Amino acid sequence: MAGSEFGTILRVATWGESHGPGVGVVLDGCPAGLPLKEEDIQSYLDRRKPGQSRFTTARAEADQVEILSGVFEGKTTGTPVSMIVRNTDQRSRDYGNLMELYRPGHADYTFDCKYGFRDYRGGGRSSGRETIGRVAAGAVAKKFLESLGIQVRAYTSAIGGISIDREKFCWSDMEENRLYMPDREAAARAEAFLEQKMSQQDSAGGIVECVISGMPPGVGEPVFEKLDGNLAKAMMSIGAVKGVELGDGFLAAESSGSENNDGFLMEKGQIKKRTNHSGGVLGGMSDGSDILVRVAFKPTPSISRSQKTVTRSGEETEIEIRGRHDPVIVPRAVVVVEAMAALTAADMLLLSMTSRLDRIQEFFRK
Repeated sequence: MAGSEFGTILRVATWGESHGPGVGVVLDGCPAGLPLKEEDIQSYLDRRKPGQSRFTTARAEADQVEILSGVFEGKTTGTPVSMIVRNTDQRSRDYGNLMELYRPGHADYTFDCKYGFRDYRGGGRSSGRETIGRVAAGAVAKKFLESLGIQVRAYTSAIGGISIDREKFCWSDMEENRLYMPDREAAARAEAFLEQKMSQQDSAGGIVECVISGMPPGVGEPVFEKLDGNLAKAMMSIGAVKGVELGDGFLAAESSGSENNDGFLMEKGQIKKRTNHSGGVLGGMSDGSDILVRVAFKPTPSISRSQKTVTRSGEETEIEIRGRHDPVIVPRAVVVVEAMAALTAADMLLLSMTSRLDRIQEFFRK
């Protein structure tokens, strides 16, 4: 299967299916000497694991990570870091009625068209459980970035039509609600909205925003390996993502040049921007300001109300999806967005090390 790898220098390859023995990841290209233990990774996996609240699937997985290689005496060795999370609470019987049916909004039909065969147990490779490997690798990338003073943080900015109030933005509020919204009032309204959707046997979508702070200017490439282009690719590779914006995004199309351009100024001897409509990227390269990525998730396609579909043999029928499913993907996707942003930023940072001869010479003269 092609397409299970991501990155150029810091390379990620995820593997496994939602109802197989386990899922995992191999992270290659991580510099040697980074302090790393399983607890560093587990804290991120705990943010995406199921069963955290009424608004996540009741699948009872501990999602306990095991580091199989690439770490010795608490530090990375420079060799591939391999990690596994074993599946312990599969209920494949919940999917038995889907063997011959195509679920609306899922990859069942397209998987069959491509391979002529599919794992119908929870979506197999297309399941959201694949993101465990991304989060584990992203935890390592985040630790690498933090050693350089670069922070990556994501949060829920909207669920359904309910958005946070920017004037009430509070990081601590995000830690106090299971929707990961940095506005407690918006979170309360969103919870009521989700309760209503659940009573209607329906689901909701939403928006996750991610901020990368401390990225030095000049990271990225001006043509095919643009920083914003690779961030967009990273986000669109996450299941259920239907749109990505940087900075003002689509609103930029409604503004004029005089409004959209970010003027420069000098601040404590450093070049800074007066505004950040660009979202921290100019010409495919970081400009030194915060990089803002906005990611739109569609509603969870697995809903229990009756839906029209067809069988593999082409007969029209109806389907009611059983099993344990999230009424909204967004809260558990926050850490996935964070992980993919960190992996992209770390990879692009490593790529940029070879951009200038004077810096290469300086490094090897030491």
